[in-house]
Amino acid sequence: MKKKLRITYLIIFLLILAAEIIIGLFVNDRFVRPYIGDVLVVMLICAFLRVFIPDKIKLLPLFTAAFATLVEVLQYFDFVSLLGLADNRFFSVVLGRTFDFKDIICYTVGGLLFFAAERLRSVKNADEY
Repeated sequence: MKKKLRITYLIIFLLILAAEIIIGLFVNDRFVRPYIGDVLVVMLICAFLRVFIPDKIKLLPLFTAAFATLVEVLQYFDFVSLLGLADNRFFSVVLGRTFDFKDIICYTVGGLLFFAAERLRSVKNADEY
């Protein structure tokens, strides 16, 4: 059962990753890229982590959203510059350079959606037995 669950999460991860790549390469708007992309990034990280820990940490989606929020707060303090990595494009992209409270809302939505989907899956699986 755990192997099947891991494969399911891997497929979810790959689908969300493909969506994020498509958004990053081809979408340049004021809604999908900034908001849907941020919702999906939390779900992407959750799916990736679930490949390795499929059922241990029940609140993983909420912890992931909290971690993303921490990274966003660090952007407020220009953490990349404080680390001396402002000229490094990789770290500037990964850690971000611009704080936006709306990003925190998107991370929260992504975490809550993933959490809700997992709860629905567990309820459905319980009903099958």
